[in-house]
Amino acid sequence: MTAPPDDCLTRNEWICGAYLSSRRTILWDAVLQHLGLTFTAVLTGLVIAVPLALAARRWRGAAAPVLGVTTVLYTIPSLAMFSLLLPYYGLSASLVVAGLVLYSLTLLVRNLLAGLRGVPEETRQAARGLGYGPLRLLLTVELPLALPAALAGLRIATVSAVSLVTIGAIVGYGGLGNLIYAGMNTYFKAQVLTASVLCVLIAVAADLLLLLVQHRLTPWTREAPA
Repeated sequence: MTAPPDDCLTRNEWICGAYLSSRRTILWDAVLQHLGLTFTAVLTGLVIAVPLALAARRWRGAAAPVLGVTTVLYTIPSLAMFSLLLPYYGLSASLVVAGLVLYSLTLLVRNLLAGLRGVPEETRQAARGLGYGPLRLLLTVELPLALPAALAGLRIATVSAVSLVTIGAIVGYGGLGNLIYAGMNTYFKAQVLTASVLCVLIAVAADLLLLLVQHRLTPWTREAPA
């Protein structure tokens, strides 16, 4: 009679190298889905947030409605948000992306608008005096000076999206959240811990990458050497 295998999977331990080696493909697929959902949502949110922030900056009467609506959207619980979007997107990855886009707008619009409002008026006047038109002023003066605040919002929105993607497990599109959800239902310790740690690593890596981008794109914000 053969004795049952005595390994960390059999003992259901939290830290288990055998889980990593035997589920490598499953983990990799989950990571790719997680990254894809996060990237798509944040990029789409950014594309929508830029014109909204510009409209709020251009027309003062639009600022309060834009900020108010995006803030209200951010307060909607994720389960309620998915339920509201379900009739339009069905049980699909688009449902998760749409929800994440709406959540990201608060952070992206607010920070981009703050950056645009923070551009000194004398800088605008000097650019106009040099013959800059509205579009050139926006692209070469206002947006570059608004980058620190905008990128700060982008970093927060990205880290938040990495976390919120896991909620998509309720519709089968949660990246690593699928593994966390399944592991919790079966009390599979190694799967829950591994997927959770990978989520944290993705969030930290994304934040550091965006911080590096911010450092490269905004050299004027660095402290001068003493």
